[in-house]
This record gives sequence, structure tokens and C-alpha cells, in this order.
Amino acid sequence: MKRIRSLIAGFLAALALGALVAPASAAGAPADFAQDQSRSDQGEARKEMKAGNIKTISEIERLVLPRMRGAEYLGFAYDATARAYRLKFIKDGRVINVDVDGATGRIISRSR
Repeated sequence: MKRIRSLIAGFLAALALGALVAPASAAGAPADFAQDQSRSDQGEARKEMKAGNIKTISEIERLVLPRMRGAEYLGFAYDATARAYRLKFIKDGRVINVDVDGATGRIISRSR
């Protein structure tokens, strides 16, 4: 049961992060756009953290995780355009997204 739950959580996290994309075209072209975008955002996050413009993910997690009691933490994604983190949780079979301002650590929104 724990293995199945872990697989489901990983699948949901990958889906939410955009790591799972539609199949490549009939010509066989690689479908790497989502992965390239994720890498680009990660690099941008690193630059912003080094410059002191945004908080580290550890700081963000320290602020958000205590508020999400009873939910399993799946991981996070960084949106360089919005300068925001999206932390993903699962509780009672439902995915909960928590969007956090990268500069202030303030929760911007939370799905139910």
C-alpha cells in the first residue's frame, strides 16, 4: 500500500510539475519542452536566491509545512516569471497546491 501511495504521489507531482507531456509528434521529435522549462526555472531560482531576491526553498518549507498538518508533502516547483513557489501536498486522495511569494514567503493562494 505504501509503495502504491508513493507511486501515485510521484505521478501526481510529475503531472503537476509538467514533467509528463503529450507524446511526441508522429515524426518522432522529442517532447522536452516541459523539462527544459523546468530546468530554466530552476536555474533562475538559483540566481535569484544567490542575489538575495527570493527565499530558499528550505525557508519557504519552514513557513508552510507546519500549516499543512495531516497532508503529505510531495515537492515543489518554482515559477521564475511569477517569482513564486508552488508546494504540492496530498491529503485524503486530493492534491493541494500552495502558491508562495518567493520574496516574502507569504502564501498567495491555496487550492482546496
